[in-house]
Order: sequence, then C-alpha cells, then structure tokens
Amino acid sequence: MKGIILGITGASGIIYGVRTLETLTKLGVPTHLIISESGVRNISIESRYKLDELKAMANYVHDFRDVSASVASGSYRVEGMIVAPCSIKTLSAIANSYNETLLVRAADVILKERRKLVLVVRETPLHEGHLDLMLRVTRMGGIIMPPMPAFYHIPKTIDDIVNQTVGKVLDQFSIEADLFKRWGGTEGGVEPNKLRQIR
Repeated sequence: MKGIILGITGASGIIYGVRTLETLTKLGVPTHLIISESGVRNISIESRYKLDELKAMANYVHDFRDVSASVASGSYRVEGMIVAPCSIKTLSAIANSYNETLLVRAADVILKERRKLVLVVRETPLHEGHLDLMLRVTRMGGIIMPPMPAFYHIPKTIDDIVNQTVGKVLDQFSIEADLFKRWGGTEGGVEPNKLRQIR
C-alpha cells in the first residue's frame, strides 16, 4: 500500500484519530500525519497521549501550515486520506476548496485525483448548513462517516465503540483490522436474545 494521510482536527473525539493511527501503524500501513493547531491542543484535553507519541507512530509528520509538503501535490501517490475527527470548520474548508492549510489542501488533492477521502465528522446536532456541506463533499466524491455507534456487537467499553467506528473507516480502504465483531445474521452473528442485554 502506498500509504494513507491522516488528518486530526480540533473537534471532540481525538481518540478516533489516535486509534486510527495506532491501528495503521500496527498493520504496517505507511502514514502521513497532519494535526491542526486545535488538534494539538485537544490531545492534552481529551487523551493521555503526548504529541510526540503520535508523531513517533507516523512514518511522516507534516507541518499543518506547510502547503509545499509532498502530500500537497497530486503527483505524490497515496492511497487516500482520513480526517478523524473532522471539525465543521475543516468540513467547510474542504467543501469550499479553501486550501489555506496543508490538511485542507491534501484533502482537496485527494478529491481532484479521485482517491478516497473519509471524513469522520464530529458534531451534533446538525443544522442545514452542516448537512449542505456534507452533501457538497459527498457530491465531490468524499465519504462522510460520522462516528455513529452500532450495538449489535454488544460493546462493553468505550474502546469497543471507538474500535467499531475505526474499523468501519478502514473498511473503506479494504484494510482488515479485526477491531470489532461483524454482523453475520442471526445464524452466524449475534443471537437476538443477546441483544436484550443492553436493555
């Protein structure tokens, strides 16, 4: 695999980006890490991780403001890009091709080169403007994947919920991370009576 760009913004849910980076690193998938200024602040607010720990996991770390970086050009080949979590500000910039930062420029390049862009948009509730931005990115070829938990795998911890979302994100790149139990129907999956455990 040619590698994946991982953008981390300042939206709540920093663990989605961290877990994605941990998983890709464990699987040996090359990563290009771009963290926004707000994302850097949020690492210490929402997690036990240090910025240097995240940088150490990535194969390449790019300055958020460096629009001359390799991933700012379509001639630099990568598999695609994940933004997790993705703030509404970043969603808006991507929807409007407002390439002021490397994170947004990289996403814009992914879209113009018809590669895969997955945005883990973290906001709720949503007004019409948010939904319109999501629709615009979808029409441009992006994939909007808010972290909406499923319960058929009977999650017992927050990690179980986070892993299910990250697993679904990686599915978009055909990366099998074995992070959650997949639904296999009542014959091969979770039995209906087990679903009653969450009541």
